[in-house]
Amino acid sequence: MPQPNILFIQTDQLTAFALRAYGNSFCQSPHLDKLAQHGVVFDNAYCNFPLCAPSRYSMAAGQLASRIGAFDNAVEFPASIPTYAHYLRDLGYQTCLSGKMHFVGPDQLHGFEGRLTADIYPSDFSWAPNWVDEGQRDTSDTTGVTVSGICARSVQIDYDDEVKNKAVQQLYDYARSSDARPFFLQVSFTHPHDPYLCSREHWQRYEGIDIPPPATGAMPAAEHDIHSQRILAQHSMLDFEFDPADIARARRAYYGSISYIDDCVGELLKTLELTGQSNNTVIVFTSDHGEMLGERGMWFKKTFFEHALRVPLIISMPGTTHARRVSTNVSLVDLLPTFNTLATGKPWHTDIEPLDGENILKYGEQHIDRAIYAEYLSETTPAPIFMIRRGEHKFISSSADPDLLFDLSTDPHERHNIAAQPNHTDSVTRFRNEIEQHWNATTLTEEILLSQRRRQLLIRAMAKGSTQRWDHNEHPGQQVLWYRGEQGYNTWAYDYLPDAG
Repeated sequence: MPQPNILFIQTDQLTAFALRAYGNSFCQSPHLDKLAQHGVVFDNAYCNFPLCAPSRYSMAAGQLASRIGAFDNAVEFPASIPTYAHYLRDLGYQTCLSGKMHFVGPDQLHGFEGRLTADIYPSDFSWAPNWVDEGQRDTSDTTGVTVSGICARSVQIDYDDEVKNKAVQQLYDYARSSDARPFFLQVSFTHPHDPYLCSREHWQRYEGIDIPPPATGAMPAAEHDIHSQRILAQHSMLDFEFDPADIARARRAYYGSISYIDDCVGELLKTLELTGQSNNTVIVFTSDHGEMLGERGMWFKKTFFEHALRVPLIISMPGTTHARRVSTNVSLVDLLPTFNTLATGKPWHTDIEPLDGENILKYGEQHIDRAIYAEYLSETTPAPIFMIRRGEHKFISSSADPDLLFDLSTDPHERHNIAAQPNHTDSVTRFRNEIEQHWNATTLTEEILLSQRRRQLLIRAMAKGSTQRWDHNEHPGQQVLWYRGEQGYNTWAYDYLPDAG
């Protein structure tokens, strides 16, 4: 059997709970619905770091972020770390990227033979955290909710249109190419990441549809765990209650953005059909992390609550005989070994270095008790935070904060921390021991602080004299639509064209 092509479609900040395949009743996403109906749907898929760049680095490397130094959104992804693009290229694939990967550093390819677009975010260290002095960070705030709704055009639409158009053209180019190698094409969109803005066309798809409010609304500061308090304070949302109309508008625009992505996915699938490539192309769909979307009064990510951590993961094989649902816990670090198993057509193992993932296509409908690990090592915390999902329990631990333990079978909205309850003492002890075996928090903290100190120096030094850019195919001073840290993020992100209709 010939090696299949692999079309890997990724979104940004799409929570699994937003899609019909995961129980949503109103999302307008017919192409994704069809993909799920004919594919393998992983019911419990998690990111390994609820933040863009570290999640993508760990996913690409098949290793937890702490093992490869992927501490935050402004840390270099070393060129010496093999990614799935390297492995697949070594296995005979032509590899290509269209869209966002949030690569920081001079290597903007990381094994991809071709790259069709620059990134939407800067490739330098400008977003580096500083645990010693957080100061005033250029970050998302209440504007994300209050300035939302319909737009004629946004920079995100500009970007994703380019990502989609170039990917479609690449599929046509593959079809008429003399290169007989199978392709691995990653198409990575920035929607439905905030700002919560969408076109009137996609807004109107929810006309007359009841989009419910968050299941758990805003809470007083004292009812939040300490990490949530820090995140909310960073976003100027602690003890802040939005007008219900603002929440409803932001949530509707978020779903409008999903419908926009669904249209993009539909064009990619149509192109596969038109070019005769659909019969030998595996389609993989996921997101880098989720979105709180107002749950608990929280927005965006950086937390281990289910809405921010759970992602859609759908694998559609040629034909329909492989359709099934898998309840076993999986995560994004599983993608590398899964891609390589697809490429080789047999169980795959690497002798290069240990990986944290495994081939997940081996899982059937029978549930396997498997632990999933996640980390948060970036801003708004003074120490590493670790998460273990095992069975129905989720355990969250940090040297700086009290433990959190949730039983997702009886408390799916994670409203009741049971870590201090006497009948769960043994479980907490086992989880703590597992964390100590899996991570050395003291050493990791020292590595993070050293990395931050180094980058703070580099930021100061590189701001003097002639500037340079690592961004793909760009030169210093070049004016581009994408964010390059030369103005405030919110100033850039919300400079959209209003809808005149």
